[in-house]
Amino acid sequence: MYSNEEVWEGGYDEYGYEMGMPEDPIYDRGYFPMHEDVKKFLVYFCSVIKDGVVYEIQNLYENTFPKLSEQHFEKKAWPSEDEVAHLVDNDNLFLILYKELYYRHLHARIQGGPSLEQRLNSFYNYCNFFNYILPSKEPVQLELPDIWLWELIDEFVYQFQNFAQYRARLTDKSEEEMDMLLNNNSKVWNILCILNVLHSLVSMSKIKDQLEAAAAGKDPEEVAGEFGRHSFYKMLGYFSLVGLLRVHSLLGDYHQAIKVLEPIELHKKSQYSHIPACQISTSYYVGFAYMMMRRYSDAIRTFSSILLYIQRTKQLYSARSYQNDQINKQTDQMYHLLAICLVLHPQCVDESLQQVLREKNYHDNMYKMQCGDLDVFRNFFVFACPKFVSPVPPPPDAPIEDYVKEALEHQINVFMDEVRQQQELPTIRSYLKLYTTLPMMKLASFMDHLPRDEVDKQKLENLLTRLLCFKHKMKNVVWTKGASGLEGKFQSGSELDFYIDKDMIHIADTKVSHRYGDFFIRKIMKFEDLNRRLHAIKG
Repeated sequence: MYSNEEVWEGGYDEYGYEMGMPEDPIYDRGYFPMHEDVKKFLVYFCSVIKDGVVYEIQNLYENTFPKLSEQHFEKKAWPSEDEVAHLVDNDNLFLILYKELYYRHLHARIQGGPSLEQRLNSFYNYCNFFNYILPSKEPVQLELPDIWLWELIDEFVYQFQNFAQYRARLTDKSEEEMDMLLNNNSKVWNILCILNVLHSLVSMSKIKDQLEAAAAGKDPEEVAGEFGRHSFYKMLGYFSLVGLLRVHSLLGDYHQAIKVLEPIELHKKSQYSHIPACQISTSYYVGFAYMMMRRYSDAIRTFSSILLYIQRTKQLYSARSYQNDQINKQTDQMYHLLAICLVLHPQCVDESLQQVLREKNYHDNMYKMQCGDLDVFRNFFVFACPKFVSPVPPPPDAPIEDYVKEALEHQINVFMDEVRQQQELPTIRSYLKLYTTLPMMKLASFMDHLPRDEVDKQKLENLLTRLLCFKHKMKNVVWTKGASGLEGKFQSGSELDFYIDKDMIHIADTKVSHRYGDFFIRKIMKFEDLNRRLHAIKG
């Protein structure tokens, strides 16, 4: 239903809505006349969007709007549509874009979040925007900076997620709100609508064809089509792929989450990776999906790569903004997920990442996880996982309860089942590392804390099951080459291997020693190059 070829073209008019913003007394601006700076900003913002001056739009969007929000609207809403309309000559397109920022500000800054009516109106405003750009027979004359296009798609998915959680919390709703939610607005923020919009943008931009052509060394312009040649549609299509990754991850469909990114070569930098927030979000959801699919090596590589990138560019995320706050939170979450993966599937990672794990007190918790502390596993997972949602609302006759945590609890149970299966593997690994040969009887006595003469046949059979589990869990699919992140070959990720001959375990340490020579050679060459440059400057 959601393939590239099958795109719904019916628009969103069937939802039946009036344009406009809520008349909420909390946000009545009668007592707060609009500041002159804000008026000038809105008039100028409208004019540069009309003229398509992208660099100036980006400056106003990234710098001026947040600054004015901080100065005048830190804990209150921006002016309503009615107050702004006469300043911009009722420019419909600008008002749609302005309202996108208006509702985003409500979600980010207003304590308690937006009201139900505001959530509905935000959805209708997105419908207006997508109705403007999707049914058009030729590309619309609109240019927006890539950072705005990314944040627009990211916010669209976020507001769907936020509404799904709001909708599942029945305990704090009035009868009127319940009626609006369950009866009159069942199609608002509907999962099918979200998927349809994102797939429509992907299809219209032909971004998959463009990515495949670029990977094959061909000119993407040849397959881009009329819409895909425009940066506006091309980037919306690319960001929609990442939006689909996020949506499927929130629903717990990890295979589909990775599959939807197939044209994107996840392990290579590209011209599309210039928006740091997009790159970081992609790596977070890809890494998490890999972890839940028990592809720990791929998850560790994904997390390590992006965390090293963040270390190199961390000065970019020091300024306070809701996007930078999100980046910093996702960074912390990825360190938690990396810690989980390294406990379940030990392997070498970059020394700078090891240092962060030591300094930020992950080390103690990792030791507890290695000792089989399930509570630490659970706490790390709950902190680091996405905020899962149910694709459907609670049924109209459901008891008045809080259903928000149902989706999360389901994913926790899936994850903890996997952890319980591996609970004793770190202990087995620690004993096997100490020996080159080890009698089965002796290992069974270690595992069950019994004298050897008390180890019976059942205990030995249990040990065989554990050793088979060790072999099975240490072997997983690892990506080696190809555009699809789902491709890969079965590889053993354990630093040791063993086989059993009668009643004796024979252990082979397969860990490759560090090659320090290469490291020192690189540093010497770097030093000599620096020396030459200094002498050239001196001369």
